Amino acid sequence: MGRAFEYRRASKEKRWDKMSKLFPKLGKAISIAVKEGGSGDPDMNSKLRTAIMAAKAQNMPKDNIEAAIKRALGKDGIQITEVNYEIKAPHGALFFVECATDNTTRTVANLKSYVNKLGGQMLTNNSLEFMFSRKAHFEVNKEGLGDLEELELNLIDAGLESLEVEEDIVHIYGDYTSFGSLANALETIKADVKKAALERIANNPVEFSEEELADIEKLLDRIEDDDDVQAVFTNIA
Repeated sequence: MGRAFEYRRASKEKRWDKMSKLFPKLGKAISIAVKEGGSGDPDMNSKLRTAIMAAKAQNMPKDNIEAAIKRALGKDGIQITEVNYEIKAPHGALFFVECATDNTTRTVANLKSYVNKLGGQMLTNNSLEFMFSRKAHFEVNKEGLGDLEELELNLIDAGLESLEVEEDIVHIYGDYTSFGSLANALETIKADVKKAALERIANNPVEFSEEELADIEKLLDRIEDDDDVQAVFTNIA
């Protein structure tokens, strides 16, 4: 797949290894799900069930998950708002940035400062919406899954759209509305889920050179390090 792919992969693994940043972001997602769903019971709140599964797939401790739920149920909890921003990065790369914040003024000011320093442009809302498709994405340990063709057939009824194998990991994709049914199906077969998330997949991914990626990554890393940023989706192939 080339040096550019390996560069991107290595830097991505480096970023997502920052557990000190990751767990608070997962906790925010859980708290938001509790408030929006009106319940701290995952059986009664599908969004909370999704957030908990994503947290467990990242090895977030049970105590942290329960603490996030309790904070959201508390009367004095901070009001967290979900908001998206769209950015044109160096060399024409596109970023769809999902945030969870208690101060949108601070969040947008921070993003603008990163763009001004490292190159790029803030875009108006909904500029990139049509360029990404929302998908449910599961990364599952290949070991123990058995025959993959049979697995694919079994998951079609649960909403499977595609199944891809990358070394020891099986990537399972479906429409975002199928997250719950796919999650239940994987739980039924006791699959070892390494990651569970709702993602935005670029409809037309673009290849960038290693030199271009180095410029793009500087801005991407800075944005992803921001405490208010939950996830950044790009059109990088």
